[in-house]
Amino acid sequence: MKKDWYDFQERIAHHFRGLGVQAVTNKTIKGVRTDHDLDIYVTSKYLGTNIKWIVEAKYWQTKIPKEKVLALRTIVDDIGADKGFIISQVGFQSGSKEAALNSNIELLTFDELVQRSTSEINTIILESFSRRLRLLEQRYYSHSKKNRIEYGLRGDILEFPIRFSGNLLIIFMFNALDQARKFEYPIFFDKCMTETIGEEKADNFSELINWLNQNLNWFDEKILFAEYQMLKDGKFCPWIEKIVTDIPTTYEMTLITDGLDVEEKEKTMAPYRYSYFNAKNG
Repeated sequence: MKKDWYDFQERIAHHFRGLGVQAVTNKTIKGVRTDHDLDIYVTSKYLGTNIKWIVEAKYWQTKIPKEKVLALRTIVDDIGADKGFIISQVGFQSGSKEAALNSNIELLTFDELVQRSTSEINTIILESFSRRLRLLEQRYYSHSKKNRIEYGLRGDILEFPIRFSGNLLIIFMFNALDQARKFEYPIFFDKCMTETIGEEKADNFSELINWLNQNLNWFDEKILFAEYQMLKDGKFCPWIEKIVTDIPTTYEMTLITDGLDVEEKEKTMAPYRYSYFNAKNG
């Protein structure tokens, strides 16, 4: 039985490691009140949004009782974790499910954990790419249209074929991120510019991340070289009112609210309007 539990625990940890986060088994963590021996401690510092999860691996032949849920809630609170998971082989008693309601504790089977955690971590990764793109977009538009044309960050209005357009690349990347959130694979990348980088499509999440990394790095490099030349020529004069990366752009909002009726759109956009107002005036 002990080996079965160990294998179950390692299987869970291996799944998290495969998602690109740290998963340490049999970890002792110091809380505010006492030390806690954890089955699996999941953390990440490179995804943009740090996570701290506690996972209890219960390879039991009986359903998990309420007391185990209450105990995990106490540990999560004492350590300051974002979330706690109890992974059961056979399920949970009704009382344990009630104890987990309206809390940051999730009661799952292994298969449910794989589906839920993959979705959550992928969402975190996509948001980190969105923030990176928002930053580049603000940097790009901080330069006048005249400078963007002169230093190769976009073509003139009547230029055809289009060699390169930072505006189009921004749109393509936001479109790809939106399709990934909606799990609309394969994602095809528009090739209307003569100068491009990366594959023509992504069949899965890993291929999309590779394409995004290539294009974000490429775009960043283009802006950097253009800015360097502007400095040499005495034409470097960017203008930014305030840098905001944690709120969707206007274009992103059109993608987020696409297909919603007027009332649903207003409800979806309301919290972002409030956040944007605070960011601009805070």
